[in-house]
Parts: sequence; structure tokens; C-alpha cells
Amino acid sequence: MDGFAANDPNFAKMIGWTDEPLPFADSFAQIWSLGYAHGTLYAGTKPANLLASEDGGKPWKRIQALTDHPSAKSWNPGAAGLVLHTIVSDPGDPKKLWVGISAAGVFATEDGGATWERRNRLSNAEAHAHHDHPAAPRDGDVGHCVHNMVRAPGTSDVLYQQNHHGVWHSADGGRSWNDLTKGLPSTFGFPIRVHPRDPNTIWTLPLNGDMAGRFPPDAAAAVWRSRDGGQSWQSMRQGLPQEGCFFTVLRQAMAGDERDPAGLYFGTNSGSVFTSVDEGENWQEIARHLPTILAIEVLERR
Repeated sequence: MDGFAANDPNFAKMIGWTDEPLPFADSFAQIWSLGYAHGTLYAGTKPANLLASEDGGKPWKRIQALTDHPSAKSWNPGAAGLVLHTIVSDPGDPKKLWVGISAAGVFATEDGGATWERRNRLSNAEAHAHHDHPAAPRDGDVGHCVHNMVRAPGTSDVLYQQNHHGVWHSADGGRSWNDLTKGLPSTFGFPIRVHPRDPNTIWTLPLNGDMAGRFPPDAAAAVWRSRDGGQSWQSMRQGLPQEGCFFTVLRQAMAGDERDPAGLYFGTNSGSVFTSVDEGENWQEIARHLPTILAIEVLERR
């Protein structure tokens, strides 16, 4: 595209192109995620880098300690490439940050990005059977293809993640992970959401598998909710399509508000948006025929 624009002034003007060198050259091709915490704007890229700006985007700096992590040479791309797709902050501590990289796993810093620790360890590796799937837990790790991650409300570092191979919980900021998949119809899915006030209420939207079409099991849509931190699950289906449902809900296409009861929203690759105003009990389609929905955010009036 640079060559095209350099030889076509009208095209260059249309897309705002100049021959000024890009600040990070060709070290990444796409922005995959944004996060904002304690006055700092973060951006995750493909291939995986973490950028930060303290003045709204002018300028950006690379968090070099993550790029140069000792494990970086072993990071493997997922199906969409090597992407830093999830940025999670601690509202009470500006120096604490977690990121999710597919397929390298969870990384955490507690000193503002100066150092990073890879946090994928199983809480009880001996209890986990061997799986042939490359994204499954093995070698003492939960599996490096984390799909999405959220931090529970409160002062404890409780994290949940929807992995390529299950739903997982950590009570210690990602230093160890427990499997919560029992009771769900599949191990595969993308989004996960935690209640804004109750750390034990979570929602996820399982899909039938990575190679089986990536649509709801039995082609019947359901958001699955747990009220006890993932020890048991309940399918929430009222108002969702129960026949011929072949949509996918991507990793950042589920969001929530802070109302009481909490509202939930998700978008599909078929261009629909569904909402629940009662914590998943009932659902309503509020938009359709949109392009593929990659992400949803909620803006609340106060």
C-alpha cells in the first residue's frame, strides 16, 4: 500500500498517507486491543507488543521488557496470528497489569512494566489427564492459547480466563490456575465476563469446538452462568435462537454494565447484538444485519 500511495497522490490524500517513516517501522501490522488505566492508554498489537501512552496517544512507547521477555522466542501464533488481545488492569494499583497473548499465555507485571512474569501454571498438574490437542493443558501449564481474561471485583487478584481448552480460575493473580470447565457443554469458546460486584458470578458462551464450526453446541444459543465461581453452571437461553444457530461470538464481543441487576451484551459474526437486563435470565436481539462484530463496549450515562 505504501508503494501504491507513493505513486498516486490522490490515493495518498484520500487515506491520509505520507512518506514520513512510521514510529515502529514494520514491527507490527495491526492493533488488536486497547486498555485504559490510571491515566495510561495501552494498545496490544499483532505480532505481540504492548504499547503505552500517557497523553492520549501522542506519542506511544513500546513496553520493551515484554517484547524482550526471555520466553519470547518460544511464543507461537494462534490461528489469527501472534496477537496481544487482552489487557487487564488493577483499579487499585497502577503498577499491576495482566495481558493475554495467543498463543503464549498470560503475562503479569507488578512494577509498571519494568519486568514481566509468565503465569500459566496449573494449580495441580498431576490431576490433569493428557490431551492430544496442542492447546490443551500439558507440561504443568494451563495451555498457552488464552482467548480472554477478566479480573473479578474486589481487592483480591481473582482472575478468570476462557482458554482454547476450557474455563479457568486463579485466586492468586495468575500464579496458578484451576479448571472450571466441568458442567459446560464444551471446552471451547472465546468471551468471558465477570459480575461488576460479585466475584463469584461469571458468564461465558461456549462454542462446539475449534474444528467443528465454532457455533453453539447443537446449533442452539446459550450464555452459561455460574453463581459459585464456576463450581456449577446454568444455561441461559430465554430469547436466544434455539434452532439453526450457527453464529460465533468472538473474544471481545461480550460486555456488561454496572447496573443492578447487571446488564449483559454480546455481538455475533452474523451481525446481531443481544442484550439481557437481568443478568442473563432473558435476552433480546436489539440489532441485526450489522457487519461482523469484533468487539462491544458499554458507555453508561451518569
